[in-house]
This record gives sequence, C-alpha cells and structure tokens, in this order.
Amino acid sequence: MPDTIMSKAPTTDWIGLADRIGQVISEAASRHDREESFVREGFEALRAAGFFRALVPAELGGGGADYREMCGAIQRLGHHCGATALAFSMHCHLVAVPAWRWRHEKAPVEGLLKRVAQEDLILISSGGSDWLPGSGKAVKVEGGYRIHGRKIFASGCPMGDLLMTSAIHDDPEKGPEVLHFPVSFKAEGVRLLDTWHVMGMRGTGSQDVELDGVFVPDAAIAARREPGKWHMLFHHIFAMAFPLVYAAYVGVAEGARAKALTIARLKGEPAKLAAAAGKLENAFAKAEMALDRMITIAETEAPGPARTGRAATARTLTGQAAIETVERAMELVGGASFYRDLGLERAFRDVQGARFHPLQEMPQLEMTGRLALGLPIDG
Repeated sequence: MPDTIMSKAPTTDWIGLADRIGQVISEAASRHDREESFVREGFEALRAAGFFRALVPAELGGGGADYREMCGAIQRLGHHCGATALAFSMHCHLVAVPAWRWRHEKAPVEGLLKRVAQEDLILISSGGSDWLPGSGKAVKVEGGYRIHGRKIFASGCPMGDLLMTSAIHDDPEKGPEVLHFPVSFKAEGVRLLDTWHVMGMRGTGSQDVELDGVFVPDAAIAARREPGKWHMLFHHIFAMAFPLVYAAYVGVAEGARAKALTIARLKGEPAKLAAAAGKLENAFAKAEMALDRMITIAETEAPGPARTGRAATARTLTGQAAIETVERAMELVGGASFYRDLGLERAFRDVQGARFHPLQEMPQLEMTGRLALGLPIDG
C-alpha cells in the first residue's frame, strides 16, 4: 500500500496556514465558549483559505493535501481553538474516506468530491448518532424514501451544506438495512434544534438535526448494510476518521502544555517545578506518539478488522494521554489554572470530549480483546 493516502500539493503549507488562522481566531475562542455560540469566524477563515476542499485529490479539482499534513493542521488549529479544530475534523473525514476509496478502490465517488471542490461544500457528519446500529427511519415511497429521525452531535451544522447520514429501512423481503445518503440542509423537513448546551467544545455548533419526512431519491443511496455489524465502510471510517478527530484533542493538549510551561518559567525558582514539568512532558509525548501511530495505521495498513482493532487501541491511548496532558498542565500551574481567564479551565473541559467518540474505552477493550483471542469482531 502506498505511503500516503492522497497526493500532496507541495505549494501549500497547510500546517503553517492553519497556525496563522489559529492565531487570528484564538481571541474569539473564549467568547464562543462563554456564549455557547458557533465558531463561525474559524469556519469562514478556513473556507476562504481553501481548507474545506483541501483533501479532495488535485485531479478532481481539490487541494490535493496530504492526509498526515492535514492531521497536523488540525492539531495546530486545536492549539488555538479546540472547537474550530474538532468541528473541521468532522468535515475532513467525510472527504478523506471517499478520496482514499476513489484513489485505491476506483469507487464511484468522484461526483461528491468534485462538488466539494467546485462548490466549496461543508460536509456534516451525523456519526454521533449513526454508529453501527444506525438510527432514524426510512419509509419507501415512489422514487425514493421519506426519512424521519433526529441526528445528534452534528458538529459544524450551522454552516453545513450536506448532512452525510443514514436511516434504517425495514425491507419486507431482506429485513432491516441501514441506508447511507446525503441530505441538503436546504431540503424541506430539515431543522436544526437548539440543543448544544454542554460542558466543553461549546463552539462546535453540534446541534441536533431533525429530519421530518425528508425525501431522498433512490439514486442518492450511497451504501446499504446490515445494522449492528462491522461493514467495510466502517473499517474505512474508523481508521481514517479518528486520527483527524483526535488531532484536535492533541492540539488542545498542546496548547495547554505551552501555556503551562510559559507560566512556570516566569515563576520564582522554576527549578522546584521540574518534576511536575517532566510529568507534563511525558504525558504529551504519549499523546503525540499514540496519534502518530493512528496516522501511520491509516496511511499504511489495509482496511479490515485487524487494522480497526489497532486503530481503536491507539484512539483510546491518544484520548487518555491528551486528557492527562491537560491535567498535568493544570497541576504545574497550580490554583491559578482554576480561573477561566487563564484558558486552562476551558482546555480541561474541551479535552473531556475525547472520552465520548466511538469506540469508548469499554467497547474498545471488548473488541480489541475479541480480536486478540481470535474471535470475530462482531460479538
């Protein structure tokens, strides 16, 4: 398998560009957290700089960005604004997966990728409510389906163009199957609900999206699968999505680390803080190494249960280490870290989101253990 997922555009320094954008939007991050408002400035800056079409292959009109480099760009964004980084990462994986499939499997997905490049579309994931079991109901009607459901954790939806989602159709002959399809946010029956009032990552705009009888034509059905079972599509998604997503959390940890070390250096007798600083460095090293392992798995291994198992382990370790890094940063700073104005308190709340993406730790341990024992991935 090739070393990289996509061709690289050598003329664009995506990491440096993300860092510059992050510096501009960082001042607004605390305001969006305080107001529980969407990080619109961040998304607008990313769109203006070509980030939403960056992972589309250059042959299809996109930026041809390298997958690993885009993970690095998201980490830099997370250093400055975790909410912008996390919401953007959700779009990225919805482009990275079809781009990989187009290049390596000759999958017929160039229509979507060309639209993303030409129309500068923002894709929104409903993965938080559409894991293996699926959710929502698809009712067969002439020419297509009527979709009913409520999709949660739709990060970035205030500026979304297409919701990449699914619903369960109870076929009278085949039984239940999960249908995958895109839905325009302008379609009749699509409504955003004001539900995103949460502890951390408040600026991601991860509102619930209600689908009330939305019509989806037969031609829009991109995939069909059995509910609750690992399908090859999910092996692709798991290994390729989570390095992008967890790069945002490692970015939050990186920002907390930098802030804590700056404060510690300015304290009287900083040498007394050396051991605490060492614990912080160890935690962040673990986060970076685990994230690097996730990216390498996505870049170099063939899709399937074995890769998914290794990616799941690395995903858990990355999340744990990112959380520990922020905790160690607060310990190094001391009681001052409890004040909101310092920013470490927000980092602590934001990084907790790393606990809740699939697979959470207990399901991951069970799946990894099954694979280690030679059992099928599906229980």
